[in-house]
Amino acid sequence: MDDETKGEGEPVVRGRCLCGSVGWSFAGKIPDATFCNCTACRRYGVLWAYDYDGHAIHIDDPGGRLTAYRRGPRSPLTFNFCRDCGNLVSWRGTAPDGEGRTRIAVNLRLAEPDAVAGIPLLRFDGLHSFEDLPTDGRTVGDVWF
Repeated sequence: MDDETKGEGEPVVRGRCLCGSVGWSFAGKIPDATFCNCTACRRYGVLWAYDYDGHAIHIDDPGGRLTAYRRGPRSPLTFNFCRDCGNLVSWRGTAPDGEGRTRIAVNLRLAEPDAVAGIPLLRFDGLHSFEDLPTDGRTVGDVWF
């Protein structure tokens, strides 16, 4: 397997934290990326791509450097950081769904810009309404910096 394909030509996008200790891979076409204005996401400045842990998304943490932050005991997710460089790598649901899958999102800002530039952006109002906002045609490349 190389950095761009897996198996039968299935695309793979990879991201890695600043120090290189923790990475992620997303197998298959990433349909969209979400940016959110909730109190956490707007501070982190992340762009999320979603799937399920161990399905399209795999976390690479051979040294056990990933550390989780949970905002409180009732929070349905953890934010996961590299304990060496501090990069936010992912968020992960704290409980599996009815099919036994655990929801996860990876931070696309850890990928190479060209690999994710064309992915359509979705906007989510996590601060007020907790609803998707209308799309405006932008892609990750339009908000990269």
